[in-house]
Amino acid sequence: MSRLTFGNVVKVTAVLVFLPLLAYLVLVIGTVRKNVRTALEGLLYAGAFSAAVLLPDFWGPPALLALTAMGTSGVRSWHLRDLWLPARRRWWKRDPAETSAVDGPARAGHDVAIEGSDGLPSAIAWVRRHADHNRHRLPADAHRAVLQICGVLDAVIATEQRDHTADPRFEYELDALARRYLPAVLKNYLAIAPSRVHERQPDGRTPDEELTEQLRILAGQADALSASRHRRLTAELSTSGNFLREKYGHLQPDAPDAHVR
Repeated sequence: MSRLTFGNVVKVTAVLVFLPLLAYLVLVIGTVRKNVRTALEGLLYAGAFSAAVLLPDFWGPPALLALTAMGTSGVRSWHLRDLWLPARRRWWKRDPAETSAVDGPARAGHDVAIEGSDGLPSAIAWVRRHADHNRHRLPADAHRAVLQICGVLDAVIATEQRDHTADPRFEYELDALARRYLPAVLKNYLAIAPSRVHERQPDGRTPDEELTEQLRILAGQADALSASRHRRLTAELSTSGNFLREKYGHLQPDAPDAHVR
């Protein structure tokens, strides 16, 4: 990622031009970004600097206070650089899972267009990493269940990439499971406070039980996609075999299937 953008250059240039007012920078950042905590912190530096400057005898302790406020504000502005100097991720380093598997679940229904199998491995990798990172927060067997689903989907996706089915329904189900449903289930569960995952909900289930049930359903759907893909490949092999026997079987008198015409 790089922070060398035109907008960031303009901001840094403005800071250098108005360097004597550096004590106000944190306050400006918090106000512009509507971050109350940062704005209050900046108000402290700005207030100290203003008070020091307005004192009749500036030299001495007031000058030291003003310089301290400026220096502290400058250091804190660098710590808060993500708020006002956002990094730009290079296009070749962008992770499709960040846009498909994180933002995708928040979109409802069928508003995400089918994109084939491109990017699906990254979406599954995001789920696997997220599950590993939060393993201690998942109920018993949930982590293993997520990894098993990821393993099945990885195999289906790899097969699909080698030999595209061109079946819109199959593509949609695979895309939805990998990009939306599985990431959304994991993300929604981890958004619940750990102290409340054992509370009974109006439907009678706890969040732990709900996660386990939804993972069971998703595992069944992943297995169904895998079985469907296997049946399709088997059927295609049988079809090509029947064609070859019909077309060329009579040319091989000694072959076991020579009688097939």
